Amino acid sequence: MSESTDVMTVESEVIQSKYPGLLGRAHTRISEYREVKRFVKFAIVGGIGFVIDAGTSNLLWSILPRDISIPVPFLEPISYIGLGGAIGFVAAVISNFLWNRYWTYPDSRSKSPVLQLITFFVINLFGIIIRIPILEFASIPFSALAASALPILSAEFALRIGKNMALLISVGIAMIWNFFVNRYLTYSDVK
Repeated sequence: MSESTDVMTVESEVIQSKYPGLLGRAHTRISEYREVKRFVKFAIVGGIGFVIDAGTSNLLWSILPRDISIPVPFLEPISYIGLGGAIGFVAAVISNFLWNRYWTYPDSRSKSPVLQLITFFVINLFGIIIRIPILEFASIPFSALAASALPILSAEFALRIGKNMALLISVGIAMIWNFFVNRYLTYSDVK
């Protein structure tokens, strides 16, 4: 041990003897601060991902044929809305993984990047399972709401607003899931 480490240890013991529990509370507060800071960074990364996701989804909703119907066993077929949303989601997951690995959790690199990407992607697959039904089932009611609130909108523009409202809600719900599960599985090596 170095001399400075010895001095810090002695100082910590003196503080602990005069103020029992103080260092434990300070450590807890620092840990809480770190988690809040990480959540804010995670949310910023999520915002970047949302721009990528929404941009990709809206582009695909504009160019994909409306009659796409992908059968899913035991579920309703996925339409162009769900397909465009799924592809936008995958683009955002890749971006979010890179930003989170190198910015939100820079100290998480003791794990293999391939293993982390696989873990991150699998966790986000559960996010897409949450997301697609919200997109499929909430787009039309939100479109109707947009059309009734703003009757000057064209039907196509009201539908676009409805799809984006459903997208926003699905992203918010998936973000909460993704943060907590990724924090304790993908980035479990972070203190």
